[in-house]
Amino acid sequence: MTEALNERSRKILEAIIEDHIASAEPVGSRAITRRHGIALSPATVRNVMSDLEEMGYLVAPHTSSGRIPTEKGYRFYLDSLLQVRALTAQQKERIRRYYQRRGLRADELLREAGRVLSNISHYTGIVMAPQFTASVFRHIEFVRLSHGRILVIFVSESGLVQNKIIETKEDLSPQDLEGLNNYLNQRFAGLPIGEIKQRLLQEMTQEKALYDKLFARFMGLFEAALADESREVFIEGVSRMLEQPEFSDLERMKRLFQAFEQKSTLVEFLDKCQKSQGVQIFIGSETSYREIEGCSLITASYHSGDGTIGTLGVIGPTRMAYSQVIPVVDYTAQLVSQLLESENE
Repeated sequence: MTEALNERSRKILEAIIEDHIASAEPVGSRAITRRHGIALSPATVRNVMSDLEEMGYLVAPHTSSGRIPTEKGYRFYLDSLLQVRALTAQQKERIRRYYQRRGLRADELLREAGRVLSNISHYTGIVMAPQFTASVFRHIEFVRLSHGRILVIFVSESGLVQNKIIETKEDLSPQDLEGLNNYLNQRFAGLPIGEIKQRLLQEMTQEKALYDKLFARFMGLFEAALADESREVFIEGVSRMLEQPEFSDLERMKRLFQAFEQKSTLVEFLDKCQKSQGVQIFIGSETSYREIEGCSLITASYHSGDGTIGTLGVIGPTRMAYSQVIPVVDYTAQLVSQLLESENE
């Protein structure tokens, strides 16, 4: 249970957190009285800092007389002290200008969103594309590459494109594949991709006489195209993590860059985030993933025009400028939703 803090303790904790966010250095009592106009002696401020340390809100690194916030301190700051201001019309327009190029495919738009989040926050932008099988089917193309190897190109109604190479024991001719392309595109355009397999099975059951062995092979091909779907994650501004003093530790940096490279940790984490409404904030160990230990993540869900959902956000040090990043993530999620929906009209 979080202890109640009096007004004096709250002000000193807030001052320490804001100074530490700005400097990445331990904050001492004299700095608090000098920079924040707190009408208390340095000795009194030190006593309050000692109390906050005993309660777990602050910690003294090494032998420094200054203090830095703990995860508990940051969580109290976010829940009870931080005042997030809405973006001004000028700030919103600045963000919108990044998307002025027309004709961006959905995947290009999502990658651009990651760049925008990184550029404005000065941290790393992350965007997870919607699960493809949950989107609405617009077009599919099977292309023979060589014996037993076929390229599958899926296009969703919102413009997401997924390319996949599948292996098959069948040596289907280009003419066979063209027949499958025509059948699927004419029959199932506008349906959720996840429902198409069920529709195919129903048609085979109801009209068995109409389907020969070739169609059964087509069914296997379509199943292979949908199998083992991986979520696409766009990560932009990774080098910005190198600029943060918290990540000068080589071992910590290696774990973080491994998470960026393999992406499975981020996919699992972002998939959980999209089940919640609004902006979500995770501090340090709250993510439960060792690979991103020492990081904070601010995420929000966005919606595409066909109702599918993805997640975007910013990852940075626990010492993050939360008041600046939270409204940017929130507005970017709203803007990406609007742009995806407009592309679908």
